[in-house]
Amino acid sequence: MGVTEKLPWSKEEFERQLRAKGDRYHIYHPYQVAMNNGKLNREQIQGWVCNRFYYQICIPIKDAAILSNCPDRDVRREWIQRIIDHDGTKGDEGGIEAWTRLGEAVGLKREEITSLKHVLPGVRFAVDAYVNFARSRPWQEAVTSSLTELFAPEIHKSRLENWPQHYPWIDQEGYQYFRNRLAQARRDVKFALGFTLDHYKTREQQERALEILQFKLDVLWTMVDAMQINYCKAGIKS
Repeated sequence: MGVTEKLPWSKEEFERQLRAKGDRYHIYHPYQVAMNNGKLNREQIQGWVCNRFYYQICIPIKDAAILSNCPDRDVRREWIQRIIDHDGTKGDEGGIEAWTRLGEAVGLKREEITSLKHVLPGVRFAVDAYVNFARSRPWQEAVTSSLTELFAPEIHKSRLENWPQHYPWIDQEGYQYFRNRLAQARRDVKFALGFTLDHYKTREQQERALEILQFKLDVLWTMVDAMQINYCKAGIKS
């Protein structure tokens, strides 16, 4: 080992470094802060729901790309549950349907959400970049990019606690997506975090994992940037 080569972090320190990235999670974006504090109007909430729908429908496409690149049967058997969670099955329509019902709960028509006509160019660009990352990069890196789930339960919990108080006009039946993801995200991150801690062994590899996680955080932040620029000037138009 050369004198200038950095020693790898312990697993405990590596995990601490990954979790420290949560400071840039989109829960801290001004638009999200305003949303959680009841400061957004109906049109701004609707705009967020419409644009996040594009992200929701691309999640199983991203996960299918990971499966297509992964030769490890055990990993595929673990990862395929993510597709089922979003696409659903007969009798359990899954996350995409739950998000559509959130859209209806905030006053949108189903076809207005599913048509994607309100998806902003910046949101589409960011989401497509994430899907392309999963398609083109090694599957191990794509698994690591999912680690923003480390921070997701907090944001879902805060919405379930604060939205009914701040936005009484939203039908609470629409909150099922957030309820479902509380458990699903914790389950998913357990596998992805364990895999990442085991797979990235050298300091160079560990630092690469941090770069990957930062890329995904940037995707989520960029999506909300586009919404703030658009919806803080004018409401969503049908």
